[in-house]
Amino acid sequence: MKKNLYLIFQVGAVFIGTIVGAGLASGQEITQFFTTYGYKSFIGIFICFFIYILMGSIIIDISLRYKLSSYDGLIRLVSPGFLGRATNFLTTIFLISGAAIILAGSGSLIHQYFGISKWFGIIIMSLTAALVLFRDTKGLIEINSFIVPSLITVIVTIFILYLAFYKNINAVHLKTIPHYKSNWLFSSLIYGGFNILCCSGVLAPLSTEIKNRKILIPGIFLGSLGLTILSFIINFLLLLNIPYIFKYEIPLLYIANRFGTVIQIMLLIIIWLEMFSTEGSNLYSGSKNLEKAFGISYKKLVILIILIAIPISQIGFVNLISVLYPAFAVVGFIFIIQCLVFYVRKKL
Repeated sequence: MKKNLYLIFQVGAVFIGTIVGAGLASGQEITQFFTTYGYKSFIGIFICFFIYILMGSIIIDISLRYKLSSYDGLIRLVSPGFLGRATNFLTTIFLISGAAIILAGSGSLIHQYFGISKWFGIIIMSLTAALVLFRDTKGLIEINSFIVPSLITVIVTIFILYLAFYKNINAVHLKTIPHYKSNWLFSSLIYGGFNILCCSGVLAPLSTEIKNRKILIPGIFLGSLGLTILSFIINFLLLLNIPYIFKYEIPLLYIANRFGTVIQIMLLIIIWLEMFSTEGSNLYSGSKNLEKAFGISYKKLVILIILIAIPISQIGFVNLISVLYPAFAVVGFIFIIQCLVFYVRKKL
């Protein structure tokens, strides 16, 4: 019983760790997809909660039934033909670009806080990710089991401190905060699809390794709940700091500045670790898929993707997120529609 509960926790941690990367942990991703839409962004986050549970469960069911070990097999199954090949290709491109985004984020984080070269953060992230991923799936689960609880602890601490220092905050005040975009529903749907497509590269091989639906589905629910609470808190903090957050590549670090050096350093470490966990997930997903497709060893592919991602990271953290995330989010939304159609047809 205890072993099963721990496995459920690990699945939930991997789910959160896969999604909470450079974009979300820094606040940049939440700013683009939610905060700029004003107080209605909270409804959008709640919608994403249901998308995560529904689509996560569907991907697990399909992966178990058809014994899938990579997102390539999943995409080919639910979307045969040209659209499936295009989605598979774009997913691989995004995972490599996603690895580059996180390398850029690591460099920005080190540079913004310590004022040293971005290359230091990029090199440290690359070397650490390679060493952990050489342990394969076990390494991925281990890092998330430690990092995710630490993330939740730090974000909740900042939230409590904020409420303690600013006691006059209420729902009426949130409604008065200006919004810069209006189509919040569409943004929420494509964001949910984007995250599900990202997760598919981890959920498919994880499902075939654990092979127990009674562990996997509760794990997805736990991960979805934790992720939604984190998104609510981060969005809340960002909304209250409009328009100042738009000046920073890492807006959450700006918010933490007022609570002293210790809190800043704690957040800095957690953001870097969360970037690291998603870097691991992206490299793991991409390497597993290409290993099956080309027969190249997994470890060699981890190194190869890192070497490709390093020059791409020089485009810049915010520039990469603002271009790649919305584009891939649309692909992800199309993918979840295809998954739903495939799943319903097979059920009927």
